[in-house]
Amino acid sequence: MPKARPEQSVFEFLTYPQVGGDDWAYMSQSAQVRTLEMQLLSRTVLMDMANAPDFSAAVASLAAGEYALPQGSARFEDVQTVLLEKRANVRELFADWMLDAAVVALFKSRHDFANLRLALRRTLTDRPFGADYSEEGNMPPELIEHVLEEENYDLFPPYMRRATEQAVLGYYQNKDIRQIDYAIDQVEADHKLAEAARIESVFLLNLFRIQVDLTNIRTMLRLRFADAQHRQGLLAGGFVELERFRQGLELGSEALGQLFFATPYHRIVDAGVAYLTSSQSFLKVEQLCDEYLIGFLRSTGQVTAGPQVIVAYLLMKEHEIRTVRLILTAKKNLLDTKLILDRVA
Repeated sequence: MPKARPEQSVFEFLTYPQVGGDDWAYMSQSAQVRTLEMQLLSRTVLMDMANAPDFSAAVASLAAGEYALPQGSARFEDVQTVLLEKRANVRELFADWMLDAAVVALFKSRHDFANLRLALRRTLTDRPFGADYSEEGNMPPELIEHVLEEENYDLFPPYMRRATEQAVLGYYQNKDIRQIDYAIDQVEADHKLAEAARIESVFLLNLFRIQVDLTNIRTMLRLRFADAQHRQGLLAGGFVELERFRQGLELGSEALGQLFFATPYHRIVDAGVAYLTSSQSFLKVEQLCDEYLIGFLRSTGQVTAGPQVIVAYLLMKEHEIRTVRLILTAKKNLLDTKLILDRVA
């Protein structure tokens, strides 16, 4: 029978880790960000959208803000166009404001990994997964496809070469398409952590470690819910040791809260498991993970000026755009209001 808990990690923070100090080279950019932060949608607006009786009413609740549609337009396609435009705008601002090109390249690598995942799935399995590539990475999607077709991986930057080699090796062991995702996820996490350390950014290092932990919480709970025989998908590099997550796969649901009691994620696990048990849904887990990450990003408010202010705004704005799209998609598909509130409240 498994032990009640593994050897405890010692956390140097109760709720959120450090965000680093001020960098006065970012004074002007940070001042602009603080102005834009005041224009982020309030919780009241999001709740009004979620509680709206239908899709048209939810769209109308945005009429006074930057997401307002042209007069007479209320189609979901029009909403999607506006959201994509806003997302592109904030990413352009981020690239303009960030003085360190390495940080810009690091965040663009998100799209490289996503494009590589899609291209590898198509190339290795000969299945038509589509070609919904992002054009916002460091490497053009057509060049990624060309490199994979030619199998000349030396043309990739090191992080993409490692991801490709490990994904190909993992896939061909059992022809298991999940191995592509596992390999890319771990290389992406390793790359972000290594770059944050090289840049010597406390904020980025802590941000990426939090992201690893939140991914592992989701993975642990999904593997448990699916009663999966395999135990793959957990990522190394977070604040919480992997052994705790592995033990969480074996313990009963009632013991998970206690297992994570000494971590900053106790509430996520405890409340998330309770909701999952009662509703057979991951909505609350996703909502609580988002809430924790946004809380950490908002803690950059203690910094007067610095690159962390710019990064936090980028991620909070991207989250806002995803939330607006999620609510409007749910309204369009006539989902129950309670389910929407459980996901975004």
